[in-house]
Amino acid sequence: MDSQVKQVIENLKMIESISTRLVAEVESFEVASEKALPYGLKPHTRSVSWLVEQVLVQSFKLNASKLGISEVNYDLPDTALHDISIKIDKNTYLINIKTHQVENRQNKNDISAVEKLYRAYENDANYNLYYAAFGIKFSGRKIHFPVGSVHCFSPQFLPIYVNPRNDKIQAYYQHDPIFRSRSDFLKELSDASTSIRL
Repeated sequence: MDSQVKQVIENLKMIESISTRLVAEVESFEVASEKALPYGLKPHTRSVSWLVEQVLVQSFKLNASKLGISEVNYDLPDTALHDISIKIDKNTYLINIKTHQVENRQNKNDISAVEKLYRAYENDANYNLYYAAFGIKFSGRKIHFPVGSVHCFSPQFLPIYVNPRNDKIQAYYQHDPIFRSRSDFLKELSDASTSIRL
């Protein structure tokens, strides 16, 4: 196992630890007043994922010192592969936030457009993206972050399946990682892409 792979594994453990501590700080949030939603919120992840992301990135900033983070940036363009960058001990980590309902069965999810991910990794030898999948639970007008529902992963270690209809990598958020080198990852992406010439 090369040193870059080992470093990604260590970074994943650290990001998952910080994200788990963040969930303990946030716990839950209310989406609207009883007057606005007298019958509660219909459980639908896609409808609230952007809102959940906003709560989490702002909570990272609010709780930065408690989490050992020196800098947080979430003022990013919609086209960015990551939702937030955090700085710890002079190192910057790029994190993409994913959301899923803990009570639903697991499905494969679109993770990223192949070409965009490939270009990011190919153009910058130091580029590393990390995904933090936060489980949520609906209750009335509230969204809860259950303890133990955070799972972090790297695209470099994903089982590579590319949906031929949209050329996006699809994967389960909970999966067995395939520890591969950066160059092997780029080759896998290139070989798996069907509609884009890399």
